[in-house]
Amino acid sequence: MRSIVVEQAGGPEVLAVREAARPVPQAGQVLVRVAAAGVNYADVMMRGGRTAAPFPLTPGVEGAGTVVEVGPGVSGVAAGDRVAWSPVAGAGGWGSYAEYACVAAAQVMPVPDDIGLHTAAAVILQGLTAHYLANEQYPVGPGTAVLVHAAAGGTGQTAVRWLKRLGATVIGTVSTDEKAGLARAAGADHVIRYEEFAKAARELTDGQGVHYVVDGVGGSTFRADLDVVRARGHICVFGQAGGVPEPFSPMELIPKSITVAGGYMTNFLRTRDEVLAKAHAVWAGVREGWLAPDPATAFPLDAAADAHARLESRASTGKLVLAISPEAG
Repeated sequence: MRSIVVEQAGGPEVLAVREAARPVPQAGQVLVRVAAAGVNYADVMMRGGRTAAPFPLTPGVEGAGTVVEVGPGVSGVAAGDRVAWSPVAGAGGWGSYAEYACVAAAQVMPVPDDIGLHTAAAVILQGLTAHYLANEQYPVGPGTAVLVHAAAGGTGQTAVRWLKRLGATVIGTVSTDEKAGLARAAGADHVIRYEEFAKAARELTDGQGVHYVVDGVGGSTFRADLDVVRARGHICVFGQAGGVPEPFSPMELIPKSITVAGGYMTNFLRTRDEVLAKAHAVWAGVREGWLAPDPATAFPLDAAADAHARLESRASTGKLVLAISPEAG
């Protein structure tokens, strides 16, 4: 089979296509013929040596495909099942950038027959992320003012859609006019640029600031998040696309009684029941149309380096995937 292998940490150029033997599922695993793999910052960090994953490695923490074999001790999953996978508590792994991948059975989620596998790969990780950001970090509802950074990205657009579904007023930050159009199409009520976004958002909220900030950018935005959030507001930092935020003192939170939380998806996927219920919510949103993603930007497997370069340039909009097989489902 063909797979992407990274021999040592480096830039996108270290993503190389290699021929390898088809893997054999071990206890608790299933072997999947991969239809598509999502491209994420987690993969970029893995490639760059910023995780505990040892080299050589095949990146890819999410994808979708068809089960072809199950390992010892696996129940509830069978050959022929259409599945998607994403990191879950206690079972995070990698290896989706390949024609076949062994995946922990605890990670796989059945894909309904009316949802294509390429669509499933494009939406599952961002959908599960948006689920906890919209439903489990802050009590979002009608009248809640929410600021979403990187609102034109894959996670940003999905979060905007889910927040709007709950009735929030959403302000999205973007860097270009093209991205502004995408954020509005996802449902953002207001779209602003990163430059002086705190001032702009306060003006849009009659000087009060927002109730809740969803921040996957980090370093270049966090300091101003403290300014834009209103009294008793909430900030969730769940990524560092813009670098690691500078240190701050908890004393800075006291004047406005601000809460700052970290967000890590697997902490909201700790049991099999949670995994299946939240996947069901994602599929329902896709089926009903309000969560359906725009067509993902697809790259062939041997263009994984181009996909990573595109993601890291922050010029990408929406979801990037590697289309590995024509099995769209």
